Amino acid sequence: MSPQPRFISSIDPHLVPAALWTRAFLKRCQNTPGSSELHLALSRPDGTASRFQTLVLPEGPQSPESLQHVERTVKFLLWARGGNQVLLAGPHAPSFAQALQDIYSATGARAFDANFFKKLFEKPLTFTATTVDALPVASTAHLPLGRHLEGCRIGFDLGGSDRKCAALIDGQVVFSEEIKWDPYFQTDPRYHREGIEHSLKLAAAHLPRVDAIGGSAAGVYINNRVRAASLFRGITDEVVFDREVKNMFVDIAKKWDVPFEVLNDGDVTALAASMSLRRNAVLGIAMGTSVAAGYVDIHGNLTNWLSELAFVPMDYRAHGPQDEWSGDTGCAVQYFSQQGVGRLLPLAGIHLPREMRLPEQLEHLQQLMKAQDSRALKVYEAIGIAFGYTLAHFRSFYDYECLLIMGRVTSGTGGDIIIDRARSVLSEEFPELRIDLVVPDEKDKRHGQAVAAASLPSL
Repeated sequence: MSPQPRFISSIDPHLVPAALWTRAFLKRCQNTPGSSELHLALSRPDGTASRFQTLVLPEGPQSPESLQHVERTVKFLLWARGGNQVLLAGPHAPSFAQALQDIYSATGARAFDANFFKKLFEKPLTFTATTVDALPVASTAHLPLGRHLEGCRIGFDLGGSDRKCAALIDGQVVFSEEIKWDPYFQTDPRYHREGIEHSLKLAAAHLPRVDAIGGSAAGVYINNRVRAASLFRGITDEVVFDREVKNMFVDIAKKWDVPFEVLNDGDVTALAASMSLRRNAVLGIAMGTSVAAGYVDIHGNLTNWLSELAFVPMDYRAHGPQDEWSGDTGCAVQYFSQQGVGRLLPLAGIHLPREMRLPEQLEHLQQLMKAQDSRALKVYEAIGIAFGYTLAHFRSFYDYECLLIMGRVTSGTGGDIIIDRARSVLSEEFPELRIDLVVPDEKDKRHGQAVAAASLPSL
């Protein structure tokens, strides 16, 4: 089952958008007698939970299409919302639960995911069949963080290729700086700590005092503690991680002795969008070293959802582009990040030295775009087409009306191409969704997260 999209990239023509595939599959279920509902619930140790409902064909997991649909949906829910217990209800719940438990086992195809969630929630990832009545009620923890701009504040944003910092006085930016760094594969956590402290001192030098500090970083942070973060992926020794990384921000906060909050960079992206637009029901996406995402609900609150959308599947083609970290295929990081750019460059006929790092490859692409190179245009068109279809798929999991797009990949005229193609896909393929795509000005694209991060702590 491979529906034909109306928009096809000339350099990446085999994309099978999850939104179209899922729409065709659900229509088939509706037209096939004996198809049934499958109810899913993801439960977390803090007592919160999320719910999702879908359809499967009469054969249950014996149908390859049904198993693919359920596994891809569950993977999306895990990385978007999070949970350590997945509960299933419906006629085929027991067989789907067993199939998923095998796939998400230490020796299964999704071993990376299983290990990640075990580390994150400090409990193994389990799949259990139950009844609809026994499923937990959907609930989420609302985080009353952000929108505090009074006083002298520092905001920082830690990316995979640069770290940004900003100094604010009563909401007005008096200083901002961006410094290149290379944290991903550093094995000594002193590299990270010294870099973070250097940025804080730079910003503090432009303030009469420091009243509060807020941070944005890739990864999962609970009470300022590092649970899992790509920034520290080079530190594989668990003893070193627990001793030097887990409480790094807690220790830094003690030195400054002011209100201090660190959140996932995606959450801060969404907060920046909501603040600048003065709107709720906002999904924020930052295309940079990875794919940062976050969500502000219809009430204007951040939630405890993960929104680690780098790992969500959005391309259902067989043997699609493989993520080098998780080993899975068709995930967003291979499309909407510097890694995605690196994948697309040779497909467009742009061949760069192997030793050239991804940030430099992106800079080279941006220079080609300035020179109106037709090959560069094809790269940005491919990203935009994939993005449009993916935003429609996101709508199945996030109740959002407005999307703010940020990040280094969207800088320059290439970013305009991405937005234009995405808007075309949404308007022609999914006109009923009515999603507003909003692009901040160039300065906000690069530094908006650091400014929003500064607003996290209350005084």
